[in-house]
Amino acid sequence: MQKPNLLFILTDDQGYWAMGCAGNSEIRTPNLDRLAANGLRFENFFCASPVCSPARASILTGRIPSQHGVQDFLRGGNSNLLGDGDAAIEYLHGQTAYTDLLAQAGYSCGLSGKWHLGYAEKPQKSFAYWNVHATGSGPYYHAPMIEHGRLYEPQAYVTDLITHNALGFLAAHKENQRPFCLNVHYTAPHAPWGREHHPPALYDDYFHNCAFASVPDEPMHRQHLAKEGAAGSLGFTPESRRATLSGYFAAVTAMDANVGRLLDWLEEHSLLEETLVIFTSDNGMNMGHHGIYGKGNGTFPPNMFDTSVKVPTIISRRGHIPQGQVIRSLHSHYDLMPTLLDYLGIENPEADMLPGHSFAPILRGEPAGEEAPIVVFDEYGPTRMIRTAAWKYVHRYPYGPHELYDLVNDPNERRNIIAESAHSSRRQELQAELESWFVRYADPQRDGAREAVMGRGQLDVVGPAAQGRQRFGDDVVYAAHERED
Repeated sequence: MQKPNLLFILTDDQGYWAMGCAGNSEIRTPNLDRLAANGLRFENFFCASPVCSPARASILTGRIPSQHGVQDFLRGGNSNLLGDGDAAIEYLHGQTAYTDLLAQAGYSCGLSGKWHLGYAEKPQKSFAYWNVHATGSGPYYHAPMIEHGRLYEPQAYVTDLITHNALGFLAAHKENQRPFCLNVHYTAPHAPWGREHHPPALYDDYFHNCAFASVPDEPMHRQHLAKEGAAGSLGFTPESRRATLSGYFAAVTAMDANVGRLLDWLEEHSLLEETLVIFTSDNGMNMGHHGIYGKGNGTFPPNMFDTSVKVPTIISRRGHIPQGQVIRSLHSHYDLMPTLLDYLGIENPEADMLPGHSFAPILRGEPAGEEAPIVVFDEYGPTRMIRTAAWKYVHRYPYGPHELYDLVNDPNERRNIIAESAHSSRRQELQAELESWFVRYADPQRDGAREAVMGRGQLDVVGPAAQGRQRFGDDVVYAAHERED
């Protein structure tokens, strides 16, 4: 019997809260709601790092950033074709991705959309079809795209274009007897969020008719970073908040319509029973939450709020996966590779070196049995997090500041209790577990705790391989409204 197909849909900067099926009554996501109704929605799914490139590398390889070496969004090494003097770097060279193993097992693999893991003109990780964004973000019209090693800038809305290219891959594959693995990586809903970047009717509808009560309106976080351009420090006046959220919501709804196009194609070709559909985002997103517009690098030092590290995740396969259920156990993107390979029946010879655990039994609807407590870990350079169902501890090397949250009594992470002596034993337990885990899995040659990751972008490879070159941007500037206290 042929193995099931895989459709992996990945969005960019989508908060877990930005779906109708997650309880947001204002944002329109009928197709994601449909997908959730026909599958499993994971309530507590976490990225491996709260910024795009390291999170995406962890999804592909099952490794944490301190194993694969991508520790910030890539400002350098993206492409030789952009004419800006950048020199392409293949950041994941020599590292096995789940797509490599699927290709070895007979899958035809295709990637349409965002790559942002270096050397964008070179097809990597066994993707036979390669039509990708040249960098990782930018304008929604005339986006820089790469196909067959050449740069092109189509007029089309890039979310529509990514879907169009993906549907072309599916149509070309119809007569192929091999199963497919199609990765559709949208740049939505990443900035920019101006009206000129999104379908005007969608933008205007949100701008004039949405109260945005589903999104907090809070004073600027005292460590909010000042940023230039489309992803700048937005939303701190009523006018800019409404404009920013209108663009963000419009980007999500336009993306949702394109998810519908993919699901409709599978339906029309009787492939929903034969295709495992996974939907998630690379990292979370604050759109006013905690007084931040951004994710982990919305502040310096980077933050690990749930709104930055928790991601929307839905998995569906008609007739094979339980329908309409919400899974509340904790899972991480580094669990995806072992889960996929387990579900598809593909061996990974490197499994013992990976931190993730398969949750394929949940997909099969098997009895859970007695569950051990699940713990997730996160990192952003020297900032590391351990999270249980009840507690979160954030440790920043070498000197802090550190954070401890009681998530049962303070689910919105409003009160850092790190200095309270009543909780010192809990902090020590969590710190010991965090340190032991990273000692086990971090590669000393790529250990983020030793790198000057400031949330301003990665310029080169890390560790001794960089041969003394600057690895990370260091232009940290706090937002103008930062308090002096």
